[in-house]
Amino acid sequence: MGLHRVVDDGPVEVHRRDRIDRIRRTLEGVIGVPATEGNRLEVLRNGDRIFPAMLEAIEGAEHTIDLLTFVYWQGEIGTRFAESLAARALVGVRVRVLLDAWGAHPIERSLIDLMEDAGVLVRWFRPLRRLEPSKMDHRTHRKVLIVDESVGFTGGVGIADEWRGDARDESEWRDSHFRVTGPAVDGLRAAFLDNWAETDAVLFDEDVDRFPQQPVAGTTIVQCVRGASETGWADVSTLYLTLMQLAEEHLRITTAYFVPDEDLCQRLCDAADRGVAVQILLPGPHADKRFVQLGGEASYAQLMEHGVELWNFQPSMLHAKVMTVDGLVANVGSSNLNARSTELDEEVNLVAIDPELVHVLDEQFEEDLERSVRINPERWDDRSLGQRALEKLVTPVRDHI
Repeated sequence: MGLHRVVDDGPVEVHRRDRIDRIRRTLEGVIGVPATEGNRLEVLRNGDRIFPAMLEAIEGAEHTIDLLTFVYWQGEIGTRFAESLAARALVGVRVRVLLDAWGAHPIERSLIDLMEDAGVLVRWFRPLRRLEPSKMDHRTHRKVLIVDESVGFTGGVGIADEWRGDARDESEWRDSHFRVTGPAVDGLRAAFLDNWAETDAVLFDEDVDRFPQQPVAGTTIVQCVRGASETGWADVSTLYLTLMQLAEEHLRITTAYFVPDEDLCQRLCDAADRGVAVQILLPGPHADKRFVQLGGEASYAQLMEHGVELWNFQPSMLHAKVMTVDGLVANVGSSNLNARSTELDEEVNLVAIDPELVHVLDEQFEEDLERSVRINPERWDDRSLGQRALEKLVTPVRDHI
């Protein structure tokens, strides 16, 4: 049942609507970013559904395409994207591609040439060859695609063959992406332009960019939150802490890189202490960055002492970034629960208030748990001296991973 189609005015429904209003106003007041109504978010699970949806949008573009990504690696899917982007540019569509100079460094030079020869405007975010030392560690981790100013995509997926398939084995990463229509598309475009402005003085073309009034596409309330790569407390950190404090019943977190700082760790423990069922799903044996996994493992004992459930996904690398609270609100986008996302990198998240959407995400969470192993607190207490030594070895650099 959609948020604005509710007809049951019983006490349970009244309480739910009151909570939704309270959550919305709390987030708007704390983050300082108004939410928009009339949005629709479609959940795209794994590459088999994500890439076809993105490519279909690109191939149907009539006016503009803006693509921002951290990862763009060599492989078949990278070639397919480059060819599709180039094809639209050749027929007069304005195509802009913004690549993080670190994350997209492995891209084949021939693909850059293909796109540029077709008229695609390709820019590099903070090129390494002329980067100031103070900016070296600050990247854009955002994943944004906007087509014709009317449909957007965001989530955890990079442009690489690792994301192809359906998370059936270690060669097919598990991830979630989202197709967005409605006023929230403007927030995604702003996230693109925020980074584009650092690479090109021309933000928009009055002959091409229409800035249309976004239609009512659905019933989802969405707040678009951008994280900036700068010193100090970031909006992404504030968002996480706020959602954890708002939780009353369930807090479900899926994250690829989990290295919580002291504040995040304490908020998770506080939530569990007040009776919230806190479940965190993390990469397992196929984690792509073992040193990051070690950084998070240093917090496991404290979290489990307070009743937080920790799970390891078994079939493949888990790269999704999803948080749901009390069956009412979801936080999705590019950021993880680590210092890179909360302090060092440019990120973009969508906070979606929509019980129907959250129901879908919670069902997918449960399905993922069926293919995961819960970390046993007693067995963790008996972990080897070698494991404990590795945790201590990584501790000094936890604020940079």
